[in-house]
Amino acid sequence: MSIQRSTPGSNSVLDGPPLSEAVRGPASTRAIDSETEPCDAETADNCRDAVLTRAFRIIDAFNPGEHSLSLTELAKRAGLPKSTAHRLISQLEEWGVLERRGARIRLGLQLFEWGSAVPRQSILKERGNTYAESLSRATRTVVQIGIVDAGEVLYISKVGASFESRIPTSVGSRMPAHCTGLGKAVLAFSCPDVVEQAVERGLAPRTRHSIVSKRVLADELAAVRERGAAIDREEAVLGITCVAAPVLGSDGFAIGAVSAGCASLQFNPGFLLPLVRQVSQQISDELRGRV
Repeated sequence: MSIQRSTPGSNSVLDGPPLSEAVRGPASTRAIDSETEPCDAETADNCRDAVLTRAFRIIDAFNPGEHSLSLTELAKRAGLPKSTAHRLISQLEEWGVLERRGARIRLGLQLFEWGSAVPRQSILKERGNTYAESLSRATRTVVQIGIVDAGEVLYISKVGASFESRIPTSVGSRMPAHCTGLGKAVLAFSCPDVVEQAVERGLAPRTRHSIVSKRVLADELAAVRERGAAIDREEAVLGITCVAAPVLGSDGFAIGAVSAGCASLQFNPGFLLPLVRQVSQQISDELRGRV
């Protein structure tokens, strides 16, 4: 799991102390210094940077769908000695970033509060969910909303039909952008740097239908721009096809995208494509000027 940054329904962070104070954490742990990790010849600044990196490696050890890990598992995944991991986990517990339940450790509610303060993700999910639910009911499809980060789609909303479990995604999970409808819809309406980041990440196939060539991806993105929507033809999951359209900001670049997916045998692009484009346009109109 990468640490990413959802529902804005609660303003707990905004209603409480300033976020800058919340980030500093409890007074007892605001100074993470050489007492936690001896610096020896390192400067104090370099030492603090090193400890912060180790702390983030512990948080990053959790994968989507994993509710808890043991100390041994966290230390191994983070590449840290158990004693170092134990000290850092104790401090992160005090911050509310991690929680301990017996011998198991899980992510804490403080991460949820911080995530709720991220404008792009929060507003997109808040305003998009209503449209997503309506689209899902009207089309009997699984409707998802996502953004692209570091060459991957980060799913921030998922509502759906009875076969939802066949689509191996969940809120907070990630998929390669080049082989998903959401990803291609965003990449087609993004600056070249965003596309290049996805290419540099690698065009590894997920199915025999996945795009694995930079040239083919460029042609596909040009077609997406032409039709105003992307189609995932079993490129991410065999047996599942979807159509996705971008949610655009006032600068014309994609903020995110919305998709509708169903079993390939039931896929009707003539029916789905205009509806998905209509919903993405409605969300774009609401968000424009806010993110």
